Amino acid sequence: MNSIDLVILNLNEVRRRSLKVWKSIPEEAYNWRPDINAMSCLEMIRHVLESEHYYHLAIKNQGSVPDFESPFTNRPLISPEEEVDFSQSLRDEFIKTIHTFSENDLSNIQIDRSNVGYIRELGDMLLRIAYHESIHTGQLLDYLRSAGVERADIWD
Repeated sequence: MNSIDLVILNLNEVRRRSLKVWKSIPEEAYNWRPDINAMSCLEMIRHVLESEHYYHLAIKNQGSVPDFESPFTNRPLISPEEEVDFSQSLRDEFIKTIHTFSENDLSNIQIDRSNVGYIRELGDMLLRIAYHESIHTGQLLDYLRSAGVERADIWD
């Protein structure tokens, strides 16, 4: 297994566990949030999926995307399943793009997001994308605990 395969394995494993949490959220908790300034459960799922799409475009652009037009704009928030189904083709394209990179690309391609404070090697950026999702999955588990909702067991 090479580094590209490991990056994809990591992204897929994080997504597998996220899906367990997302699909376990009962409908009555979709709009639950710990406070008025926090994202709701559904908003957080959308944030993760929309961010992954943005990061995919930033990787292809090798930097920030100043004219980003989100395909999620004006879409109603309905359910975790609807969000995942809508974003599946975006995810497939993201994974396909990663397959086009070589081992050397992981350390030689720079993603310049200096406008928000960083420049990262491609490999670093790809791992941070998975990390971003895993952080929000942990947040959702905390949300569900705070809301008194049963939580999916992601530790298999």
